[in-house]
Amino acid sequence: MSDGTFKADAVTSNDELDPPSASVSSSRTNAETQPPKAQLITEPKRRGRPPKDKSAIAVSTGRPRRASEISRLHEKVRPRSSLPTSLPKDVFASECVEAAYASRLDPYALHPSEHRLLVNVLMNTEVTVYLNIRNALLRLWLQNPLCSVTVEEAAGCAKDGRFFGLAEVAYKWLVRHGYINFGCTEVPRDPTPPKKTASQKTVVVIGAGVAGLTTARQLEGLFAQQSERWTDIGERPPHVVVLEGRKRIGGRVYSKPLRSQSAETLPQGLRNTVEMGAMIVTGFEHGNPLDTVIRGQLGLAYHLMTDELTIYDCDGKAIDQKKDMINTELYTDISDRAGEYRAMAQNFNTLKGDEELIDRARDPIAGGYENFQLEPLIPLENAKPRKPVLRRGRRRNAPSGTEKLTGRSRVIEESDATLSAARAAKTMGWQLKEGIAKNQSISLHKVARSSAYPTLGAVMDEAIEQYRDLIDLTAQDMRLLNWHHANLEYANAAPVSSLSLSGHDQDTGNEFEGAHSEIIGGYSQLPIGLMTLPTQLDVRFERVVDSIHYKADSDDKVATKVVCTNGEVYEADEVIITTPLGVLKSDMVDFDPPLPDWKYGAIDRLGFGLLNKLVLLYDKAFWDNGRDMFGLLNEAERRGSLDPDDYAKSRGRFYLIWNATMTSGRPMLVALMSGHSAHEAEQTDTNTLLADINRRLRDAFGEDKVPAPIEVIVTRWKRDPFTRGTYSYVAPETRPGDYDLMAEPVGNLHFAGEATCGTHPATVHGAFLSGLRVAADVMTSLAGPVTLPTPLVGSSPVKTEKPAGPPQQSVCPSDNSFWVQPAAHSAPDFGNDSEITNVILSQIGERPVKPKRPGVNPFLLWTKANWEKCKNSCSSNNPSAGRDAIRATLGQWWRAASEVEKEPYMAESRVAQEVADKIRREWDTKVQEWDLEARRIRKEYATSRLPLSGAAEHSGAIASVALLGLSKRRTNTSSCVVLDRA
Repeated sequence: MSDGTFKADAVTSNDELDPPSASVSSSRTNAETQPPKAQLITEPKRRGRPPKDKSAIAVSTGRPRRASEISRLHEKVRPRSSLPTSLPKDVFASECVEAAYASRLDPYALHPSEHRLLVNVLMNTEVTVYLNIRNALLRLWLQNPLCSVTVEEAAGCAKDGRFFGLAEVAYKWLVRHGYINFGCTEVPRDPTPPKKTASQKTVVVIGAGVAGLTTARQLEGLFAQQSERWTDIGERPPHVVVLEGRKRIGGRVYSKPLRSQSAETLPQGLRNTVEMGAMIVTGFEHGNPLDTVIRGQLGLAYHLMTDELTIYDCDGKAIDQKKDMINTELYTDISDRAGEYRAMAQNFNTLKGDEELIDRARDPIAGGYENFQLEPLIPLENAKPRKPVLRRGRRRNAPSGTEKLTGRSRVIEESDATLSAARAAKTMGWQLKEGIAKNQSISLHKVARSSAYPTLGAVMDEAIEQYRDLIDLTAQDMRLLNWHHANLEYANAAPVSSLSLSGHDQDTGNEFEGAHSEIIGGYSQLPIGLMTLPTQLDVRFERVVDSIHYKADSDDKVATKVVCTNGEVYEADEVIITTPLGVLKSDMVDFDPPLPDWKYGAIDRLGFGLLNKLVLLYDKAFWDNGRDMFGLLNEAERRGSLDPDDYAKSRGRFYLIWNATMTSGRPMLVALMSGHSAHEAEQTDTNTLLADINRRLRDAFGEDKVPAPIEVIVTRWKRDPFTRGTYSYVAPETRPGDYDLMAEPVGNLHFAGEATCGTHPATVHGAFLSGLRVAADVMTSLAGPVTLPTPLVGSSPVKTEKPAGPPQQSVCPSDNSFWVQPAAHSAPDFGNDSEITNVILSQIGERPVKPKRPGVNPFLLWTKANWEKCKNSCSSNNPSAGRDAIRATLGQWWRAASEVEKEPYMAESRVAQEVADKIRREWDTKVQEWDLEARRIRKEYATSRLPLSGAAEHSGAIASVALLGLSKRRTNTSSCVVLDRA
């Protein structure tokens, strides 16, 4: 095999990507298959799940039309027209709530941006109405993201025409911030073309990675949907130009085509590729925007991964499963104890709606609902459980190594870190050394406070050293623990000794759900789709930016210019920089004037790490092709050492090997090099790396079973002048707000990329979200903020006196949640309500008040009895232990307690519950008696004031009114629920 086989360098390759496959084609259907134009105009748009036939996914839907303001649609749109009529109310409500979660929004509270927009104009009851409309809009979008949501459909999410203004705000805000109508889908457009001679602003996007292409695609959509903002003043909507230094798009998402292609090994004629950079989608559920694009719009094929993993020792023998498990538990415990020093995120409180009503998709009514008026929520068989609060703790259902670029492992609060170290080790299955008491623990405070910028590695290694005093750790145990260190170094693209102790996992809690997956045929299909669908973006290749001359403030009259090394100059009104953090650190681009100190400070403090890969292509697989990965342990520099420092240099070398056969269509292994090993690979020649991996594979699978690979590729991302590394991490000197500072604009310079997304850094979806964010910022700079209609909420309808006669029925009887009998309050006015109330109160008194729940359960009683004891125990291990740590420890104690210990508290709880049940039964009896008497009094009162001929006619209505006791709620007789402003 010639040397040339081994010199392929992924990050400097100029291989251009082919046009997208059929599943991501931007071509419309042929004229012969299109319906007549009149049919396209008049046929209503249908929503639902995307078609199973992927070839039909890219078909345009409907005629482009101008996005009119909802407040002008009173004569064109009927309230509730976008709400399903055949879907049960509880199912609809559940889908709306899930749609909000799937969009990374709280269904019961405003987003901080919404809060700032509406805090001074919304009344309390209107918050719930707004949230119901917003959640319904999100549901409408997610039902079929191939179809953009129109303003008419948004108006139809309001239950009353008075709330078209709220629907308009919700629609504008969701569109502006990229929660609906984003990605590779057609958007409503102004059918009137602007004059070709009209002036036009220019927006320049630097970088054609996922962040840059998302920004450009989103801006194109926003400009199209609000084109009248410019055409009304005689201008054309702004033009977006993307400048890319390479000959390809995608940036760190690069699916390199193999030299030897094999036809028909992948579906739809996809090419055999290997992922040089990003390769994992970290769960499609619970908020990942890539779900909408990859599955909902592009219809890309993907492979769901499993977490079955065999680890081979340095001698080639497989590690015993029990040994692997107890070391994994020990490492998790150590990680949890180091996590006690984690900086806590600050929460932003926003306006909240009525959760009870939102869970039922109901709007408030004047006077409010009594508790007994709200129908009980029936658990849905197919409803998904709500996402739990994610905290530190044991990993659950996350493949090893699928963190960061793949996404961080999901953790929930099930940690043993609140137990003493000896007790925790015993629980895991370790044998304590002789003479070690179960209450003996470890203390990490000295190391954690020994430096102004403590590192995660120093604290975790200290924990390992202290655990060695409690249990017997062998050299194999040390290799396993350092394998997990290497995995953490992969997650952060940096050695653990370079990670901040307090902030290395500052994005914890934002993980998505669902199995991790790989894109069959290459992740590069995502940037290809963003560039080509629904229209081709203006991407200009081999434009290396040399300098940017920008406006530092709005008063600056100097034109903004982007100067390229080839001499081209682009004048721009707004500039978006999506270059990786490594490029910003290298000062490759000159800024005139220089960026402010606060921006350079954030750039300097954040870390930018490195991960490299060794790709091996074979004719035939010799490994277990049914598994997605296997691991290799590395020996210490001093063979058999128990010192953690002796493992740091080599622990990340080929520590995890991915089976890429399913996605590439060829027998392929991808060996990862993390931590110090990633940097070493930059300086090591390919043949040396190949010889090392061949030796390790032959030790594990047999000398005669491992052939020489037919193609070898090594990534060296540090050498790439357009990246200078792989992804960002939280370095020791990083401050909590540095990711936010990275996202802040400087004059008319805007910044995007994974290093500007503090909630999802170092991920493809983080880059995508940053593109949506910066597009909203640019749109605000060019077109101004989202405007509020006047009035925001219309006035209540005037109530007119109805003539005497039979009670009228509600015109929306199919609304099951509208359970109060509509006939009751449609009867004539039988008298003064206050007079009837006085009569009832004078005869039978107030209606009995519903008793409260006892609020007593065994665990609460246990907590009260053992609080001080637990507090003292926690303080002895950690003087700064707070209430959360004490509660968590009490939970551990309670779960570990025997049934005999729990019995006194269980008995006390049963007694309290029996008393509460008795009180509730008495209340039920009294309420029934009270209601019967109230019905009798109302009937007598009304009968005595009716003409004789009308008494029998209205007796049914009177009885129904009496059933409601003192409720003064008036049932509407229109096609929607009428709300009164409080």
